[in-house]
Amino acid sequence: MSNLFDRLDRGRPPAEEKTKQPDPAQLLLNFLQRWTKPTISSRDIRIYGPKSIRNRESAVRSAQILAAQGWLVPLEARVWQVVRKNLTPTGSP
Repeated sequence: MSNLFDRLDRGRPPAEEKTKQPDPAQLLLNFLQRWTKPTISSRDIRIYGPKSIRNRESAVRSAQILAAQGWLVPLEARVWQVVRKNLTPTGSP
């Protein structure tokens, strides 16, 4: 015989799926889609960016990943130009 908690827990996803953290670089990319300025610095990321990447190491590492993928262009130490890309699939009107 199962208890109330076992019956309530049947429809829930496993606990490990709940604790999975999103990729910091993806969080920064999502944030950059709303960023209106043409450049961003590590200071801007630490002040205005997602809370989970507001430490210096995470901010710089995430920006370097996005620079390697072409979303940011390094201008000077810890300053990047934001590349605006059209995200619509090819062949769409």
